[in-house]
Amino acid sequence: MANDNKNIKEKKPKFSPYWIYGILIAIFLGFQLFNNGSYQDGNLTTPADFFKYLEAGDVERVDIIKNTRVAKVYLTKDAEAKEVHKKSIPQSFIPSATKLPNYKFEFGDLQNFENRLNETTEDLTVKPIVKFDTETNDWGNLLMGILPFILLIGVWIFIMRRMSGGAGGGAGGQIFNIGKSKAKLFDQNTEVKTTFKDVAGLEGAKEEVQEIVDFLKFPEKYTTLGGKIPKGALLVGPPGTGKTLLAKAVAGEAKVPFFSLSGSDFVEMFVGVGASRVRDLFKQAKEKSPSIIFIDEIDAIGRARGKNAMSGSNDERENTLNQLLTEMDGFGTNTNVIVIAATNRADILDKALMRAGRFDRQIFVDLPDVRERKEIFEVHLRPLKKAKDLDLDFLSKQTPGFSGADIANVCNEAALIAARQGKKAVDKQDFLDAVDRIIGGLEKKNKIITPSEKRAVAFHEAGHAVTSWMLEHAAPLVKVTIVPRGRSLGAAWYLPEERLIVRPEQMLDEMCAALGGRAAEKVIFDKISTGALSDLEKVTKQARAMVTVYGLSDKVGNLTYYDSSGQNEYGFTKPYSEQTAEIIDKEISNIIETQYKRAIKLLEEHKDKLIELAEVLLEKEVIFKDNLEKIFGKRAFEKEEPETKKEKSETVENKTLEE
Repeated sequence: MANDNKNIKEKKPKFSPYWIYGILIAIFLGFQLFNNGSYQDGNLTTPADFFKYLEAGDVERVDIIKNTRVAKVYLTKDAEAKEVHKKSIPQSFIPSATKLPNYKFEFGDLQNFENRLNETTEDLTVKPIVKFDTETNDWGNLLMGILPFILLIGVWIFIMRRMSGGAGGGAGGQIFNIGKSKAKLFDQNTEVKTTFKDVAGLEGAKEEVQEIVDFLKFPEKYTTLGGKIPKGALLVGPPGTGKTLLAKAVAGEAKVPFFSLSGSDFVEMFVGVGASRVRDLFKQAKEKSPSIIFIDEIDAIGRARGKNAMSGSNDERENTLNQLLTEMDGFGTNTNVIVIAATNRADILDKALMRAGRFDRQIFVDLPDVRERKEIFEVHLRPLKKAKDLDLDFLSKQTPGFSGADIANVCNEAALIAARQGKKAVDKQDFLDAVDRIIGGLEKKNKIITPSEKRAVAFHEAGHAVTSWMLEHAAPLVKVTIVPRGRSLGAAWYLPEERLIVRPEQMLDEMCAALGGRAAEKVIFDKISTGALSDLEKVTKQARAMVTVYGLSDKVGNLTYYDSSGQNEYGFTKPYSEQTAEIIDKEISNIIETQYKRAIKLLEEHKDKLIELAEVLLEKEVIFKDNLEKIFGKRAFEKEEPETKKEKSETVENKTLEE
């Protein structure tokens, strides 16, 4: 019931001063409507009846309105007492000091009406008063005069309110509050349910952040030894690894005012607004100190200054960054406000922002390892109805390279797949299908493929399987399919060995396995197709990285043209000469062609087994590691527990190349 009452209160409309303006306008319009209404102008009648009343001596006065061609008839007191005129007595809701007309009618042509009126009144003993007048509506004319200005002002206010960040009445909602901070405040009155228990894995990062929360709760523990609270912590890592989740946990655990906003909230089309919002944000935070400010995606305003050649002399983003630097560690700052920021592009941030004293701690939030993935699965499996025999160790090994967000998506997809099949619980196969769905895309079993195309795809994928099986450092095969999935006509799944250091022979074996699909087409059909697009893209990137990034080419030498600061994108020249560029291109081409010839030679030696495997694949459409063991025997280079990023090799249909 309490929740229902709370929802009812939340649904009640908020009071707005515009209501008062609307009520006043409605009263004014209503007054004008009633003031000019039929109850004041008299009952409608006809000219014929009017002349009857005139001949009978019932008319005391006639007002002829020339501009509207309407006549207003006023009866004598004796006539109002007659039975025929009882309904003509005016009834007014608004008291009037003057007598109101009993009748009104339209007379048509003024000259004809005036002539007939004179003829009729000649024989009357008591002649009525005839008055000619012209009516004007002063209030109406005034309203019509100022209405365009009211509309223009209203449209201007509406546009300015929209540009200033919404129609609400809070900070940033009104036109004069455009320079106010848009940060959302979480304090003891705001319920934040996320805690550190909801953050699985990330042990090192969680310890760093927990210490900041602990310092806020028990400052004496640190200050007695002369320690100072860190001024800022920067969370850096790939997307989906849990940076924002850590900040939510801090908001739920710290029990101090927590200001949350995005880096783009400082950006506005007006000059000086970003710096003004930074000042207002830190002013609010200092008033509520000790407090925490969380800026998500800080690279929106923290990009290195002066590096973009296309920016003008008065860059609004740079002004905002300058103000942020001053507030974090300037002349008049204090140590009661902690700034936590998150970004996945730390290489482009300004050096002044990254220095100690502003961000004392740079916390790297990396992709989870196999143990941390198991903990993340435990968190996301809590709300699911899972099978009792579900092996979390198996799931964590089948999802190497997955971030926390990817694992959450896998769990959700598995639940949807199980529900689609009418199951009572989510089992192991549902999770495997979910992983395939996320990596490869949706199956398209009804896609129209000709028999010759299907045979080409089968030999292409069989070529990948054979080369990876025969090479020592190639990733072990999980399964191969020729069922179209996503934009690919076929795919091969591998479970590569997790490596922190990669050697040249390992990269070359992987490239040879990737080129095995095109090599199989050449060996079997003596023709090649566009189906190897994704394979060629992968090996070209690998070969270029070997030559230009890792310095693994003898001809180029121990050089790298990789810029970790990310500033090469602003340059218009290459960091090497044209002669070096030619050497690089030749080296990349030689590496790829050498591995392609190596794959052809390997497949020619095992052509019979390649054909046998392709026939099995055509028959079953999906084959697994067991099928290869039946044909080739046990793999000579089998590792105990391969645990790294799951990859797939695709046969891409022709339209991909056209795009």
